[in-house]
Amino acid sequence: MKTHVLPAIKMTILTFVLFAILYPLVVWGFEQLSPNHGNGFLIENNGKSYYENIGQQFTENQYFWSRPSAVDYNAAGSGASNKSGSNPEYIKEVEDRITHFMSQNPTVKREQIPTEIVTASGSGLDPHLSVKALEIQVPRIAKLRNIEETELLRLIENHIESPLLGFLGPEKVHVLGFNIALDKMAGKKGVEDVK
Repeated sequence: MKTHVLPAIKMTILTFVLFAILYPLVVWGFEQLSPNHGNGFLIENNGKSYYENIGQQFTENQYFWSRPSAVDYNAAGSGASNKSGSNPEYIKEVEDRITHFMSQNPTVKREQIPTEIVTASGSGLDPHLSVKALEIQVPRIAKLRNIEETELLRLIENHIESPLLGFLGPEKVHVLGFNIALDKMAGKKGVEDVK
């Protein structure tokens, strides 16, 4: 019995020290070397804090809408719907989003709608949209806010984030940061339609 019990106890103690003490310390050490010390990046606006890397929902027409979320923008339950593209429920959901988008953006034709404006991302928390997904919303925002379309297009251009390392991925715009800048440009107090 000693030949099995003692090695098992030693192995238990060793794995405990490695994975419950040393590993967390190493991860914590790397965290302290990272920007913002592993606390995430926050956007402060109107007395509220938002995590920069978590998408926010915008429902009012005076804001640029963000990407839909399969998890209702809940970071604790990050994930996709896991429904296939041929699933009738999923197809109806996307069709409903297309219909709603077109009803609020009557100048947009169905074939002009970028995929990400009517489909959720894999995480359900994507805070970015493509430049095209913002540009097709410009006529609606310009009309509701009484702002020239050229001004909105210039604002979009000023908020474009380049691809990672200059070539990995598309150009994109951070929707929350952009809507905050939109409010500032329009002289409004601040984003109030964020859930």
